[in-house]
Amino acid sequence: MNGRRRPIRGLRWYIATLLFASTVVNYIDRQTLSVLAPYLKTEFRWTNSDFALVIIAFRLAYTIGQGTCGRLLDRLGTRRGLTFGVAWYSVAAMLTSLATGLWSFCGFRFLLGLGESANWPGATKAVSEWFPRRESGWAVAFFDSGSSIGGLVAPFLVLWLHQAFGTWRLAFVITGLLGFLWLAVFRAIYDVPDRHPRVSDEERRLIVSDRQADEITSGRAGYREALRHRQTWGIILAKALTDPVWFFVTDWFAVYLVSLGYRLEDSLIAFWIPFLAADAGNFVGGGVSSAMIRRGWSVGSARRAVIGAGAVGMSGLALSLLAPNLGWLTGCFAIATLCYAALSTMVLNLPADVYPDSSVATVSGLSGAGAGLGTIAATLLTGMAADMYSFGPVLIVASAVPLLAAVLTFALVRNTAAMDRGELRRI
Repeated sequence: MNGRRRPIRGLRWYIATLLFASTVVNYIDRQTLSVLAPYLKTEFRWTNSDFALVIIAFRLAYTIGQGTCGRLLDRLGTRRGLTFGVAWYSVAAMLTSLATGLWSFCGFRFLLGLGESANWPGATKAVSEWFPRRESGWAVAFFDSGSSIGGLVAPFLVLWLHQAFGTWRLAFVITGLLGFLWLAVFRAIYDVPDRHPRVSDEERRLIVSDRQADEITSGRAGYREALRHRQTWGIILAKALTDPVWFFVTDWFAVYLVSLGYRLEDSLIAFWIPFLAADAGNFVGGGVSSAMIRRGWSVGSARRAVIGAGAVGMSGLALSLLAPNLGWLTGCFAIATLCYAALSTMVLNLPADVYPDSSVATVSGLSGAGAGLGTIAATLLTGMAADMYSFGPVLIVASAVPLLAAVLTFALVRNTAAMDRGELRRI
């Protein structure tokens, strides 16, 4: 991107739209398996524990990938890092069409997880590069809402492809191609503000002034330096305890509905509503926190207020066990996913709120690795509990852990002497 061309007004929001689209594609690719799970379980005669192994293969790779991709993105830069990650997982998604059984599915899902792990650290880093903190809540809400939209679109798209072609294999090929379409646009548009030829002087000053207003002295932090701060552990634990609840919905909801006697083809609306609610939750969380900051709240107080309210809302998930019909059950899940998304938007903001731009992806990746470990353990236990008992114990535990996550976040992610020394940003 060389030379100076006519500026694009509000270019940072075009960048946010690209990040949103990447997250949509990311979730369509991962949800293809979850939507097809009832058919694959029948064809290959998998138990819930078998299906859990396929999910765990993805989560294990995702955990490894997030622990390393964040650091890699801070070294390579957002443009090169996201290009590599999206190309990788798009190829892996297409290769899944060649699977012939449990272990080949596990292998291809492992490859998919490695590539997809770059999306959230990369998008969080891009937001820290392009947005002032008073707008970052909205920007993170926007790109993270792509997960809900991707989860919403996937059932309709994947089931239509399955019915149109009469095979699940082409569904993986076609959804995998979406990533390459996104890459063509991304490579043509993205660069950092300091080098971008289409960013206006006014917009560049807006971004730079926000950084100068809260100058910090530390450079790029490695793993050891990042883990030395209690704030890093607070962010990791928040993700590790709350993300498994969301991934229960994305990975198991179709299987859960079928276990209750509902046909998937007749329950698409029920499958769709929790994802739509999560989409709304992203903007509720981002919008409320941004409004609080504009009204004089500190960044930390605004983030904590939304995290606390979101945790309380998620704790109502167990009420779905008392639901008398599909409508009430769907409503309980929708409230929980809305509150999760609001809470998650705040946690995703915290690395950019607290750390220098050169370390944002590293900390975001570490939190994703923590979420991956939590989700692997939760997935394994979910499969075992569903086979031995029911999904009831899973829903009860899923209602309790968000409250613990909120308490730990409040205790650990706060202003400390590291802010006074200029190592971290004050919140």
